[in-house]
Amino acid sequence: MGKLPAWLYKQFTQHIQVRLTCYFLLILLPLVAISLFANIRSQQTLEKQIGERTKGALTSAIEYVDLAMQNVDALSTQIASDQNLIKLLNRVGTDLTPGAILEFSHLMREVSNISAINPILSHISVLHAPTGMLVSSNFGGQQMENVQQYDWVRSSIEANGGNQLILPTKEEAEKYAKNDFNGLYSINNMSLVRAMDVYNQQRQPNLVIFTINRDTLLKLTSALLPSQKAQIYLYVGKKLVVGTSSNVLPPEWDDDNKDMLVKTSQDTGEQLSMIRAKSRQSNWSVVMVQPMEELRRETQQLQIFTIIIICISVLLAFWIAWVIYRNITSPLESLAHGMKQMRLGNLNIRLENNRKDQLGYLTGAFNQMAEDQLQLIQGHYEQELRMSKTELKFLQSQINPHFLYNTLDSIYWAAKDYDADEISEMVLNLSKFFRLSLSKGRETFTVSETIDHLHYYLRVQQIRFSEHFAVEYEVAEESRDVQVLKLLLQPVVENAILHGLEAMDRGGMLWIAARIEDDKLVLQVRDNGKGIPAERLHYIRSTLDKLKESPLKLTPFGEGSGGGDLFGLRNVAARMKMYYGDEAELVIEGEEGIGTVVTIRLPLDKCLEDTSGIA
Repeated sequence: MGKLPAWLYKQFTQHIQVRLTCYFLLILLPLVAISLFANIRSQQTLEKQIGERTKGALTSAIEYVDLAMQNVDALSTQIASDQNLIKLLNRVGTDLTPGAILEFSHLMREVSNISAINPILSHISVLHAPTGMLVSSNFGGQQMENVQQYDWVRSSIEANGGNQLILPTKEEAEKYAKNDFNGLYSINNMSLVRAMDVYNQQRQPNLVIFTINRDTLLKLTSALLPSQKAQIYLYVGKKLVVGTSSNVLPPEWDDDNKDMLVKTSQDTGEQLSMIRAKSRQSNWSVVMVQPMEELRRETQQLQIFTIIIICISVLLAFWIAWVIYRNITSPLESLAHGMKQMRLGNLNIRLENNRKDQLGYLTGAFNQMAEDQLQLIQGHYEQELRMSKTELKFLQSQINPHFLYNTLDSIYWAAKDYDADEISEMVLNLSKFFRLSLSKGRETFTVSETIDHLHYYLRVQQIRFSEHFAVEYEVAEESRDVQVLKLLLQPVVENAILHGLEAMDRGGMLWIAARIEDDKLVLQVRDNGKGIPAERLHYIRSTLDKLKESPLKLTPFGEGSGGGDLFGLRNVAARMKMYYGDEAELVIEGEEGIGTVVTIRLPLDKCLEDTSGIA
């Protein structure tokens, strides 16, 4: 693992603020993902709807262009088959006589009248091939030389009356600039050419020419442009541009199966939306090109709002994590400091408490316990009590501060490993434990109360060790009301957890049993932890045997007197001897790697005696 991942893992495991922040961010992650997904989907939906509407409008436009061109085609057919005009052209010979000029003037008047009623036409021209005379509705008459040399003339004559579409290129316009057949070769025009007398196979090589300005066709679709940057392109076939609203050609359409594409402009590098509508009756098509930035402009504000909300949510996650951290960890640190002061003998320590929740209750219980401990010690020096009662109180007073410190320390470390809900449960169970421990000076509990008392402690430890062990209670019904010395089993259970089950990741099991056998109350604590090595077990047994044989002394048992596991057992054994006499037994059995069993046997007659006189 690298330095950075290792450092992050250390921060995550050792600091509850980091963990809370990560948890809040994990909660926000699905919301952020859904917001971004919804934003992208709305943008895609909007683009699709705009594309479909645009395609529908373009389809209507191309159908209108189709209709206009069909009208032009029908008009060309009408003129090409007009017998009066055909006879007029046939009466003109090969020479341009005055009579021929008169006939051409009648012809010009006819085509001018027809051109005037059709606004889409720029002008109509008729070419009389034998004389080379080109009669136009706009330009009058003009005699052309050697018209048969032009490819379009020959192809139109050979088309047997079919229409020929002429779209001059820039090169052709420059080539025929001086002789462009009255705008036929203008780059701005397109022309439909058809042979006259369409139904006569013996027709003369005369042509009728319909010239249309490309901009006129383009105006039929220019109203569809949604913005100045959008462009319209008219096509005949796949590549030939009929009209355009821009001098910049669009990217090539490289997928004929699609009518909507997104391409990148080679000139500007921006993404372009290309939408095409094809004519269902001809090979005409119209293409609209618009920058994608314009289509996405409507969703950009929503994207900005989404990003702002995400940023605010992340900042709130950090702030809430810090607030929760301060509200939980600060009182726990204060409690841990107070317990350390008590261990050093400062019983005048009092913690500031202005909270009303479980942590406030716990702080109040600590202050009450410190007050009780101070009064207990002061009462010891003020009264001349018997040595046995003094020793009993002295040993009893060791239990609560020692256990309270260890438990609060456990809660402190659990706060770094779990979130606020688990800490709340720990505090609640510990508060119940203290309340029962300090219950009006009573020195004995019933077995049922003892089991309840242990249950609160065990819940704290289970949460601390992430539920790595389970507990089972085996309490005989006849033993439930029997009185037993307060806090007699708690050090034994604590040893089983800290020295037996703590090292286990999972699968730990703790059994607590109570029953009556042979006029004795039998209390048993059994675990499947790491067990006790044989040498250590022998040492513990010999130490407890010496304690049973020697007289009791007012000497505190520190952690240096044999280890933490022996400290609790010596305390239990000493209290049993003072309270129950030599008939009480403490038996320890165990095997390394299998588990440990601690059995306490108490004389039943002394358990049933009235204990109210013990203070």
